[in-house]
Amino acid sequence: MVPNRFPALIIESQLKRQGEGIYDRMSGTGAHEVIIETPNHKTQLADLDENAVLEVIRTYRERVLDLTRDIRFKYIIIFKNHGASAGASLSHSHSQLIAMPVVPKLVKEELDGSQRYFDFRQRCIFCDILNQELEDGKRLVAQNEKFVALAPYAPRFPFEIWIIARRHFASFNTIDELELRELSKLLKLALNKMNLALSNPDYNFLIHIAPTDNPDPEYYHFHLELMPKLTKIAGFEVGSGFYINPTPPEDSAKYLREI
Repeated sequence: MVPNRFPALIIESQLKRQGEGIYDRMSGTGAHEVIIETPNHKTQLADLDENAVLEVIRTYRERVLDLTRDIRFKYIIIFKNHGASAGASLSHSHSQLIAMPVVPKLVKEELDGSQRYFDFRQRCIFCDILNQELEDGKRLVAQNEKFVALAPYAPRFPFEIWIIARRHFASFNTIDELELRELSKLLKLALNKMNLALSNPDYNFLIHIAPTDNPDPEYYHFHLELMPKLTKIAGFEVGSGFYINPTPPEDSAKYLREI
């Protein structure tokens, strides 16, 4: 792990908020780190053996646990941009982590929606999704003892994959060593299947965890979203928030499951 040379947020700044008329301004306080996944310039994450992928995932956990101690930070996002169309500016295999003084808008919307569902049904929506998909089976991609990879019911992008924990937890605070290993195995398998099926596409993945000040809410659930870059976001998507996906998730899951 190294600090980003061109950070979006700076850890050495003092957190300040101020108003400018009807507008609000906040200092760019945070942390922006790069996780270098391999010393080999030509090796990609999917090419690493299971132990090496495990070390990458374990580094995510250790950095999150360390940065959570800083009370200035409210949310920590972990993501990977692979390929130019996915936003990667460096070809060497790496992922990134940004600690922020606020919970991002999209994350807050997901948290709020999950809490509304829990308030109505007294159950976690991700646990319900997992149970339904395991029973139905049409959108399953792969699974192991601790995690399940599936195509979500209404994916934004063709061949989008979610990896959801079988056990209900919402952060890295309580994940155990076996879960880290099984997550690494399933992520590697999903990446390999995606690369075989789609000829090594550019992609993004995001790890969704709970905010630092509420690490294990009963309504939220640890998961990873993997999105190959096969279509472009254009005016309709930007203007409406709706996504045009030409590939039914049942078809993509079947293809990935069998490859």
